[in-house]
Amino acid sequence: MKFKILLVILVIISCTDQKKSINSDLNYLPPNATALLKVHNHDQFKSGLKNNRFVQSLKKTTILADIRRKTVVLDSLQLTGEYTLAIYAVGKKEHDFLLYQTTDSISLGAADLKTGEALVYENHKIVPVEISGETLFLSTVGPNTFLGSSRLLLENVIRSNGKNKVSKILEKLFQTSDDTKSASLFVNLQQPSILSSNLKNPESVGLSILADWISVDFTMSQNTLLLNGVAKANDSVSRFLNLFDRTQPILDKTATLAPKNANGVLSFSITDYDTFLNNQKTFLDAASIKATKFNDVEEVGLIFLNENKAMVLHTLDNDTMVNELINLRTGITEYQESEIWQLRQNNYLTTLFEPLVADLTVNYYTVLDNAHVFCADQNTLKTIIANKRNQSTYDKNAAYGAVKAQLGNASNLFFCTDNQGLLYFLEEYFVSGIQKDLKMNDIGVALQFIEDEGFMHLNMIMTEIANKPVSNSVTPIFNLELDTDIATNPQFVKNHRTNMFEIVVQDQDNFLYLISSNGKVLWKKQLDGRIQGQIHQVDLYKNGKLQLAFTTNNEFLVLDRNGELVEPFRMKYEGGNVNPLAVFDYEKNRNYRFVVTQGRAVFMYDNQGKIVEGFTYTKAEDAITRPPKHFKIGQNDYLVFQLENGQLKIRHRAGGERIKVNRTIPFSNNEVFFYKNKFSVTDSKGILHQVDTRGKLSATNFNLSESHGMFATSKTLALMDDNTLNIKGKKVNLELGVYTSPKIFYINDKIYVTVTDIQNQKVYLFDSQAKMIPNFPVYGSSTIDLLDMDKDGKLELVAKDRDNSLIVYSLN
Repeated sequence: MKFKILLVILVIISCTDQKKSINSDLNYLPPNATALLKVHNHDQFKSGLKNNRFVQSLKKTTILADIRRKTVVLDSLQLTGEYTLAIYAVGKKEHDFLLYQTTDSISLGAADLKTGEALVYENHKIVPVEISGETLFLSTVGPNTFLGSSRLLLENVIRSNGKNKVSKILEKLFQTSDDTKSASLFVNLQQPSILSSNLKNPESVGLSILADWISVDFTMSQNTLLLNGVAKANDSVSRFLNLFDRTQPILDKTATLAPKNANGVLSFSITDYDTFLNNQKTFLDAASIKATKFNDVEEVGLIFLNENKAMVLHTLDNDTMVNELINLRTGITEYQESEIWQLRQNNYLTTLFEPLVADLTVNYYTVLDNAHVFCADQNTLKTIIANKRNQSTYDKNAAYGAVKAQLGNASNLFFCTDNQGLLYFLEEYFVSGIQKDLKMNDIGVALQFIEDEGFMHLNMIMTEIANKPVSNSVTPIFNLELDTDIATNPQFVKNHRTNMFEIVVQDQDNFLYLISSNGKVLWKKQLDGRIQGQIHQVDLYKNGKLQLAFTTNNEFLVLDRNGELVEPFRMKYEGGNVNPLAVFDYEKNRNYRFVVTQGRAVFMYDNQGKIVEGFTYTKAEDAITRPPKHFKIGQNDYLVFQLENGQLKIRHRAGGERIKVNRTIPFSNNEVFFYKNKFSVTDSKGILHQVDTRGKLSATNFNLSESHGMFATSKTLALMDDNTLNIKGKKVNLELGVYTSPKIFYINDKIYVTVTDIQNQKVYLFDSQAKMIPNFPVYGSSTIDLLDMDKDGKLELVAKDRDNSLIVYSLN
């Protein structure tokens, strides 16, 4: 078997842009599907496809044109729960599909949906459904609803009545797919597919003899696509992967000999030559194969250098191999202290190791370490020798390092390439048009098979090569696009399972997203309204498990880690106009007080969602304009309310008056801070008003504009006025723009002050001395959140990027 078989698998992921799948009951499906896509988590899978750079790049290629043309209509459906999409080849480059899941789970939510007159076939209704100009067919059969692009396929489903025969291999793979992943793909290698229709020479590739079925589960982030699964061959049929039955996986060595700039490397583990010999006889249907003295070979490797290839035999004992070859040598030359021997027979070895190295001419060989390297010409051998001598080998290639870091070390079969190599192989084996449409950054690509008791575990990865950060660099980690424009400022929240941080943000359709540290959408939940202000994390049950608490325009909600509502925390408020939530934890013992304000009304709830008895300040003198704040000073608690009439109310825990403020203040849009032992707030004329704990008043005129911004800690005051930032009295003039209020972070004993120029989409970051952090400003268009997201000692920054995307940076 040739490397061509393996290369084809690299493009299997191109079939993954079908965003739908089916559930179970395979017996209803017409046989001979070319692929099945089983989706476990639609939102996660859809987001993964949308934001994964490799999928987006592959989607633009001609290889996906037919599949996209057929299935793009499914984007109009609002799918939930588990479902499966089956793809059927109906022509050289034509495909139809069937989607099914439990009845009533399919939501036909398209705005331009039209239904035609129902047809009756064997007592089942088939309803034509026109969506976005395409006609689909809908029918309920057994426990499931089927939606297909072909009426004939649906009629087949109805006729079968759940009695179609299913491949035992597919059935087993389907049952063992990992439902914790977003989706699983099952590819029938015995059927024509979109892959074979785009190959230059499908017959020479022989994909069908690799195995019968391959199944893979998806793990997707913005920069990595990882497929883990199983390839299974029928034991009674000759399949390529059966060559490795009962052989042990080993650490590949070919990369230590291949030049660093090779197109790729491929290695096969033999370990037990006698076992391989028996498997080879079965595969080739040969009664006997001549025994040789090559039983010390443990790995067969291939090195790809553009149009040239080299074969590598790694041995346990070089002397045995030398003695076997000595009668085949006819001449010798020397190059950089290595001997290059010419061979008398140029197909001897390829015949012995068929089908691993078929169609390879070997005229010369050399010995490097415990390996014999064979190829057609001396120049290729010299290139390999020179790179080995200079220690410029493929195991030092960034692509190789990137993929090996995420895969197991030992393999029965291992292939690796980079973006340039991938383009080369596509040009070599696929019809024109794919390569020119494929746009990728520096990447590593690998394919790995590991034998395990009759199954071949499959791992495939495509990952971007991360450049090593330089000192004081600010590196974008990922950029995530949401379904619609972002409506709230993204913020970090803690994952109590990992102690690392994730991101929450809401879009303009009121979907709340939880996003992992590598840019993966973990879930999204549609709310009835826009979140007001900050999302708070609380530990209601004091068990270390954190919840999300917040208000919308007319609700107070608490959600758990999975986005599910925590009862009884869904309080509704007629009339809306609810302020952002305030959360008080007086003694830091997680006996929370949740304070919701609406107009003049004050609602204070405890951990059980009950109104706190004894709190008397339930109605303010005028409308409350901002969420109240809690300050702990000494042994005393101070609850501070800003009212629309300019009153500053400072109460104690029970709601009674603690400090009487004998002044009305025309408040600016800034909140109250406790700065230099005083309650501090600015007015609309830029005057800083301060009240000490005895009620004494003072004022400082900063001559600020009405739209100025303010933030303060106990010792640091930051003011933003037009384009002038003032930090502890030190002023910085920035370029003209529209700036957010400043925000202060205190992290690892260091103060960071940030503002964002919304107009010019620039995020600035300064230290407490008003010195800009190196390599700022960076691109962003909202206020930021800042912390060490993944506990690697480096800070991460999250901000809104474009209207519908967010961006995360790493500060080194």
